Parts: sequence; C-alpha cells; structure tokens
Amino acid sequence: MTLKKPERSSEKSAKTLEEAVKLCAEELGVPKAELEIEVIDEGSRGFLGIGGRDAVVRATAKINIEKIAADFLDGVVKPMGLSVTYKMKYENNFLSVEILGEDMGVLIGRRGETLDSIQYLTSLVVNKYTADYTKVFIDTENYKSKRQETLCKLAKRLASQVIRTRREVTLEPMNPNERRIIHSALQTNKLVYTYSVGDEPNRKVVISLKELKKD
Repeated sequence: MTLKKPERSSEKSAKTLEEAVKLCAEELGVPKAELEIEVIDEGSRGFLGIGGRDAVVRATAKINIEKIAADFLDGVVKPMGLSVTYKMKYENNFLSVEILGEDMGVLIGRRGETLDSIQYLTSLVVNKYTADYTKVFIDTENYKSKRQETLCKLAKRLASQVIRTRREVTLEPMNPNERRIIHSALQTNKLVYTYSVGDEPNRKVVISLKELKKD
C-alpha cells in the first residue's frame, strides 16, 4: 500500500501579504497560526497604481507528530469505550507511545495482535507527514516488554530441550514480530538454529540441532 505524502508547503502571491498567507493556509488546510511564513516579496503598490507588484510568500505547515498520532489514536481507541491518555516521545525519527488507562486487555488483543495492528496503522498515518521514515512503537501496561521476556525464556528452555532430546521442536503459530524475537534469542547459540515453516497466519518457528542441519 503506497500513501502519497501530502504537500506541506505552499507559495502564493496576492495583492497583500495577509491575502497571500490566507491562500497558503487554505491550500494546506491548516490555521494561519500553524504556518511558518517566509516573505519572498513584500510587493508594491506602485505609483498611482502603476507598476505595482503582488506580495509573494512561502508557507510551511508546522508538523506536530505527537499531536497527529494522538488524534489518530483517539479515533481508534475511544470508540472502544476506553478512557486513555498518552505518554509520547518523538526524536530522531522514532516515536514512542505508551497508552495509559484501565482494562487495556481489549487494546492488547490476542497475543498482542490488536496492539500490533494499531501500531501499524499509526505508523502509516505518521509517515504521511515525515520526510524520512519514522519508526513507531506503541505499548500499554508494558505488555511488549513482558511478552519479549516470556518468549526469550521459552526459546532458551526449548533449545535446552532440543539439545537434550536431540529432537527438533516446532512452536505454536506466531506473528512476524514474535518469530523475530525467538530467532534473535537463539542466534548466538552454537548448538541449535531456527527457521520458520508454514504460511501466514499459521507460520511457526522450528528449533533444531545444528549438527543435524542439512547442507
């Protein structure tokens, strides 16, 4: 899915600076207060109305990524009947969002699938307004950190089982992010390796002995 980035600057001419700025604001669809104005030509009335020239300005919309993300999230979360607030930090093309509220289970969803979907959609929206790609991370109740810790422990426990029994183990279906966690947790293990089998959404990670790996 390709989204075209909206135009965030406009250059207009008019008989007065004020009229030129107004035209820019209308084209960009933002209030004049949210524009950064560069005066290219102040214009001139000329002498007795002769030889005058229009004023020319270039206006750039001020972009508040945190507000854009919050407005979008409100439209997604509040219809669920949830009362939430957001703790956000945006710097170096990385937006971190912590959603605060009660009964966040519905927002997390089965194995975090709802939360992942919200993160994906928020990323699409945010990146409509940024020149460079912005990575978006959304969490609530520290779910993702806890889930990552759980999966890492599971991966190491099953790796030990594979080494002990000399039989490979196939895990339950996982989403791409959870599979990456399993692969990453065991990538430095000298005795086992991991690979994925199956098709989405039932793709699974397999843990097997390296000495049994086929060339």
